[in-house]
Amino acid sequence: MTHITNKGFTLIELLITIAVIAIIAGVVFVALDPLTRFQDARDSTRWTDVNATLSAIKLNQVDNSGSYIAAISSLIDDIYYTIGTCSSGGDSGCGAQTTTSTCTNLGALVTSGHIAAVPQDPSTGTAAETDYYLQKAATGAITIGACDPEGGSTISVSR
Repeated sequence: MTHITNKGFTLIELLITIAVIAIIAGVVFVALDPLTRFQDARDSTRWTDVNATLSAIKLNQVDNSGSYIAAISSLIDDIYYTIGTCSSGGDSGCGAQTTTSTCTNLGALVTSGHIAAVPQDPSTGTAAETDYYLQKAATGAITIGACDPEGGSTISVSR
């Protein structure tokens, strides 16, 4: 008489294997340091904001025959200004650069349709102090940067 043998895994063996894989996945997730991943994500947002702001400034300049908006034209060359609506206290939150106490308001870029809204730092920015800075060089070049990047790097662009 022939005896038939079924080969395969039992339900309990499959459940134990799935549980072990889930535990290993949890350990790997913790080992990958989600805090650093969140910091990297916020720094990525800062890079996007800085580039979008500078692109809006330059597009507005092209549309206005080479002239900057009044908020930028009136700035003293080679001084760092916090971007925002504050009239004083703008030097309180920018760790990357020493800024003046007055902010520069880029709301005219929103009004002109060159940017949807003035960006704010994803962690600490407000409309009064966005935690981004602006510098106009004597040559007319504009630098926009993030005041408090988290990854230990500098986030700024110039054109």
